[in-house]
Amino acid sequence: MKLPIKTDLNGKVAVVTGAGGLLCNIFARALAECGAKVALLDLNEEAAKKFANEITADGFTARGYKCNVLDKASCEAVKAQIHSDLGTCDLLINGAGGNNPRATTDKEYYENGDIDRNDIKTFFNLDTDGVEFVFNLNFLGTLIPTQVFAADMIGKKGCSVLNISSMNAYIPLTKIPAYSGAKAAISNFTQWLAVHFADEGIRVNAIAPGFLVSAQNHSLLFNEDGSPTARTGKILGSTPMKRFGEAEELVGGVLFLLSQEAASFITGVVLPIDGGFSAYSGV
Repeated sequence: MKLPIKTDLNGKVAVVTGAGGLLCNIFARALAECGAKVALLDLNEEAAKKFANEITADGFTARGYKCNVLDKASCEAVKAQIHSDLGTCDLLINGAGGNNPRATTDKEYYENGDIDRNDIKTFFNLDTDGVEFVFNLNFLGTLIPTQVFAADMIGKKGCSVLNISSMNAYIPLTKIPAYSGAKAAISNFTQWLAVHFADEGIRVNAIAPGFLVSAQNHSLLFNEDGSPTARTGKILGSTPMKRFGEAEELVGGVLFLLSQEAASFITGVVLPIDGGFSAYSGV
């Protein structure tokens, strides 16, 4: 990977949750290429180890681990393994998260009669278990790993936590109320943690990615024939740069916020990386 900025992370141990996915795998590789020893955590052990092995094959230090971020005992057990393999944690990226179809409505706007329909997902028949899953995955899936790995950072210098918020945290998108609410909670929690750990010198920040095409949202953005959906038209029409972002375009913001040299007086911020989406009023 061609790194957008140079950040010296030699001697640091970085833990990345959700590292079996595209974005956090890229983040993990970037940290490794900056000199960090990286632990890739994911519920999908095969994916975490596959990406870790690829990083190792390129001459860097990485290990993959199976971890359930919603289970504190699982996180503690993985931490013990990381201590043995790599050392104590200096940097934490809370990348685990996501949406779920059960917490998504089929329509953007309520129409007369929807309240009585059971053939589509409306606000009134949203699966509360699905909503709970989304909130737990995003919020508790950030809180619990932070409880576990921030304990390693107490009394050390140059430690940092990076959370993953979203454009949905600023203004909620239609159809995805649970995900939008959960990411708003992440932005708020980032600020809370930044204040809570300020006296310890642990910086806590977040990035808020704009719109990228992924396996998770591809069907919302493109039809089966590859043509853009109406939702894609709305997104690009509200993005001044008139395109989707690339996963690699998030790396500069990640490395900047984790860099003690570059961002030593920055904590409690949520950095939009969105092609101007959050700045555009629509006029």
